[in-house]
Amino acid sequence: MDLGLKDKVAIVTGGSDGIGKATAFGFAREGARVVICARGTERFEKVATEISERTGVVVKPIRADVTSLDDICHVIETTADIFGKIDILVNNAGTSSALSFEKATDDDWQEDLDLKLWAAIRFSRQVIPHMKRSGGGRIINITTPSGKTPGPASVPTSVSRAAGIGLTKALSKEFAADNILVNTVCIGSIKSGQWERRYGDLRKSDDSLTLEKYYKNVGKETGIPLNRIGEATEAGDVIVFLASDRAGYVTGTSLNVDGGASAVI
Repeated sequence: MDLGLKDKVAIVTGGSDGIGKATAFGFAREGARVVICARGTERFEKVATEISERTGVVVKPIRADVTSLDDICHVIETTADIFGKIDILVNNAGTSSALSFEKATDDDWQEDLDLKLWAAIRFSRQVIPHMKRSGGGRIINITTPSGKTPGPASVPTSVSRAAGIGLTKALSKEFAADNILVNTVCIGSIKSGQWERRYGDLRKSDDSLTLEKYYKNVGKETGIPLNRIGEATEAGDVIVFLASDRAGYVTGTSLNVDGGASAVI
């Protein structure tokens, strides 16, 4: 299936690992030119080189802290200077932070909101004028099902993700006339560096625990109906589809990619 993404220009935040990396690879595989941004590690540049070599498509790594407005502006300006346009923005940067309400400090709240909500607001604000000039675009905000059904001890993430879902709907209504489609993908348990770091901590006390066994345990213990944790590519492929011409009549939606775990549609 031709997704109509050849020569499109996509920005993926948090693009050095997990879902971000899988999404960037998916875009490149379809012929889109890709910018990935992250705070910057040796791995970050290796990921860009790996994707470029495997697909033959330009993948540009730009170091950026998405909580910094100056860094966000730098990413947008650099992308526009190199490629002449911006068609797609994937607001993917974020980490899981689940605390009880009484334990969450002001700093915990501020850090989470800056990383997940304010970064999406600022990136969207900066990229929308470019999309208008190009005749349209796609914004995909990565959130979680907990933004729809917050549980106990789930702040600040559940609240910042709920705000991200609300932001998605608001932007979709405001910019539909400009052919800028805005959707959110609510991600459940997906294999990533975050899970691997937790595995590393557990393995210190149980050196017989393999990563495969750990992932299998997570799938069972978290009550996922599909009885397994998801692959990053399974989330990345959905994101790429939403950015494509094939999803041209889809906007303002929240799509769960969680193995059926969410209690709501």
